[in-house]
Amino acid sequence: MTETTQPSILIVDDDAVFGERLARSMRRRDFYSLLATTHDAAIAATQEHPAEMAVLDLRIGNDNGLELMRDLLAIAPSMRIIMLTGYGSIATAIDATRLGALNFIQKPADADDILAAFERGQRPPLADSQLVYNPPSLARAEWEHIQRVLADCGGNISQTARALGIHRRTLQRKLDAFPPNE
Repeated sequence: MTETTQPSILIVDDDAVFGERLARSMRRRDFYSLLATTHDAAIAATQEHPAEMAVLDLRIGNDNGLELMRDLLAIAPSMRIIMLTGYGSIATAIDATRLGALNFIQKPADADDILAAFERGQRPPLADSQLVYNPPSLARAEWEHIQRVLADCGGNISQTARALGIHRRTLQRKLDAFPPNE
């Protein structure tokens, strides 16, 4: 296949190792893959070669993937976008889909998960009246909050425990448990 007949995909993730692994997986599936690790690099890549699809991390270093999505859609309005995150919440997923994302999936995700998300996202979007908000359980909301604070503290459990105002061992027990189901 030549470059012009291959479907193209832009992968934007500040984790260069994950991004390159995903780009390689997409190339094996006959996609022309572009990789960017910053907001500016993603904009430059899109201006040079607008991809048909994009996979954006919600957090790209200090940048916000939702803002990047707006900027990319301003350049390439027909781009189909999947948001990818390790610490997503239901409210963020709703924001992403309202801004134009086809789907919102959790890390770790592989190429098959992402391609399946693109396929699921090809259904016509729901009207606002069809969107039903089911708030997360209290346990799930607590777990998501702990994960966000832990990420903000760079994975430091002691610092996270201080930020949350709980004992370090209590935090460790909560982290050792599986995330609560909805």
